[in-house]
Amino acid sequence: MSEARPALLSGVRIIDMTSVVFGPLATQMLGDLGADVIKVESPEGDMLRQVQPAQSPGMGAAFLGVNRNKRSVVLDLKTDDGRRSLRRLLRDADVFISSIRPAALARLSLAPDALRRENPRLITVAAVGFGSDGPYRDKPAYDDSVQAVSGMAGLATMRDPGAPPSYAPTILADKLGGVTAAWAVMAALYHRERTGEGQHVEVPMFETLASFLLVEHMAAATFEDLPQSFGYSRMLVPHRRPVQTKDGYITILPYSNAQWARFFRAIGREDMLCHPWVTNMDERSRNIGAVYDMVGQFAPSRTTQEWIDLMEGADIPVMPVRMLPDLPQDPHIEAIGFFQRVAHPTEGAIWTTKPPVKFSVTPARHDLRPAPRLGEHTEEILSGVVED
Repeated sequence: MSEARPALLSGVRIIDMTSVVFGPLATQMLGDLGADVIKVESPEGDMLRQVQPAQSPGMGAAFLGVNRNKRSVVLDLKTDDGRRSLRRLLRDADVFISSIRPAALARLSLAPDALRRENPRLITVAAVGFGSDGPYRDKPAYDDSVQAVSGMAGLATMRDPGAPPSYAPTILADKLGGVTAAWAVMAALYHRERTGEGQHVEVPMFETLASFLLVEHMAAATFEDLPQSFGYSRMLVPHRRPVQTKDGYITILPYSNAQWARFFRAIGREDMLCHPWVTNMDERSRNIGAVYDMVGQFAPSRTTQEWIDLMEGADIPVMPVRMLPDLPQDPHIEAIGFFQRVAHPTEGAIWTTKPPVKFSVTPARHDLRPAPRLGEHTEEILSGVVED
């Protein structure tokens, strides 16, 4: 039997003073990789604890979803004792991540420079709504407000000028910010491993989401003296949507010239093989809405499974539309054991998901620690802290 390897981030201690989803998702990802994450909470606790549904007070489903592999300590930072305890924890920590605005941190004597004078190797991370260099720096930020100001909500109107702006039906800004913060921490840890040097990292939701959107939607504005022509047309045509079959909905996605030719050949439309929409990608791009509309017109002639069989035979990307309640029965999801039922010491048997990234030597773990009760580990953690 081979010897168990240490987890990827074994030995890394993270002091997590974030709440809701943005910061907690980042620290959960790092905890899945073996970091010792100490979640610092006020006596009232992370507000996400109260978000329903829940089986017991303070342990809502959303909280359970982003706080596994952590220990919880309650500190009242309004008191001298609470602030002293936190400073002692930070002396031996590797990472301090906070979603408290910089001015408030400074009032608590927790500004990054002050902390690094006591612990030069400390990596401090600010999970904020807006970058500190701009006029929005002191504004509160929530997912909806960041989707609004970043252009995300406005994409619905760019696609259909008659439609109002619309939020994506998921907390996109928070979760993208969390993923970005996790890789930023990893990068800073790698730098420190090479140099011994800690540093401050700022991860703003607004700039993160705007940068994310503009990967494709910078489009023609890339080349203009005054950027104005934003929007990637293929993403914004109203006909870019799942199409209706005889018995459901499906996504059929020929993309290259060869795939479009195979598509039309498979459905018996050889007359389209020499059409500019098939042979010329530029011409197809200029008329992409009409091309997608053709697919939508053909789709009701077959069942979803008939389309899947036909398109897979032609080596064309195709997938049925699933609703979230369908996912546990998805054959791929089932085969990889994506949904895991675990025993929580107070909440009983709960469902969670495996980390999606696979490491061949140091795998991530979803079951190292269950999401903690408020202050569950306060005595355990503070008893190991050396007094001043």
